[in-house]
Amino acid sequence: MQIAISKRLESLPPYLFAEIDAAKRKARQEGRPIIDLGVGDPDIPTPRFIIDALYEAAQDPRNHRYGLDQGMPELRCAIAQWYQKRFNIVLDPEKEILPLIGSKEGIAHIPLAFLNKGDIALVPDPCYPPYRNATILADAKPQLMPLRQSNGFLPDLDAVSEAVAQKAKLMFLNYPNNPTAAVAEPAFFEKAVAFAQKNNVIICHDAAYSEIAFDGFRPPSFLQVPAAKEVGVEFHSVSKAYNMTGWRVGWVAGCAEVVGALARVKTNIDSGIFQAVQLAAVAALERGEETIAENNKVYEERGRIFVEGLNAIGWKVARPKATFYVWVKNPRKAKSSLELAKLLLERANIIATPGVGFGKHGEGYMRFAMTVDKDRLKEAIERMKVYLVDVL
Repeated sequence: MQIAISKRLESLPPYLFAEIDAAKRKARQEGRPIIDLGVGDPDIPTPRFIIDALYEAAQDPRNHRYGLDQGMPELRCAIAQWYQKRFNIVLDPEKEILPLIGSKEGIAHIPLAFLNKGDIALVPDPCYPPYRNATILADAKPQLMPLRQSNGFLPDLDAVSEAVAQKAKLMFLNYPNNPTAAVAEPAFFEKAVAFAQKNNVIICHDAAYSEIAFDGFRPPSFLQVPAAKEVGVEFHSVSKAYNMTGWRVGWVAGCAEVVGALARVKTNIDSGIFQAVQLAAVAALERGEETIAENNKVYEERGRIFVEGLNAIGWKVARPKATFYVWVKNPRKAKSSLELAKLLLERANIIATPGVGFGKHGEGYMRFAMTVDKDRLKEAIERMKVYLVDVL
């Protein structure tokens, strides 16, 4: 029997993190002492009070049935209360909030709600791969918006041609940004909302890293801009803020019509989140401020140690204001980001993510995730100093 995959699937580039995982597994099977700075998966355990909330909820047989498609009222209300406390934003828990099986799930499905064959989605480049890949899976076309260092890794909305802007239906944004660790100020979001209003474009802002920030910086929400709820939505998650990546709980909030359309897609695809996990997320949102503060101290120290170490060995790097990533321009002796990633793995047993894996405009950069302890980061610097001397 000959099995042919769809043209949609064939058109997708290889998923970067799956390739990194394969290389990591192979290296570990060979017994090599790997330091993994590749995938952004927090190494800090989920707090005990969240685990206890899950355990307690799991004892109740009422939570063993299908989760509600719309999410439990307790979770939607907790999200609304969190948004009001954190951003002073008022959201209707019934119409403007929809829990997700992780924010990635919602990001991957929202093009199915709005894009038809040949439609355009404005996608930053470099970017978190699902923005681009979900657009392709919806038979639509990603129109890339380059993120350049000269513009603070913000898309230049003025550079989007009028013809493209008029055809675009969605625009993905992500600040604090993965992979570049760049941040956006309210003025940028105001400009994005004006662009969306003018061109009838739905904004999908991914704010998964809004709680990981340093030196007193508090990343704003896109929804804080007046009229933002008229033109778009914001995706969020408990994954990074509360060390719950494997729990798969996120949400989308904002424009009721957009939230409702995504809910219609989800009704036909999944049956909701396990209710005990939803109640654990409620505990995280209601009691997790101390967790966020403690995490940020850890990530701030790790980032400082790593950046100072890179600078000490001749690799000029600025310390990020947010996220647990360090986005680094390649040394001029490195031919490409893929080549540098291979050298790091083959010579120094370090896994890092080549910038080109996030899009063509990521070429020339590397992303390092601060998701190992500070002693391992110091060891990584020492290995680079010894084994990459000809590149640095």
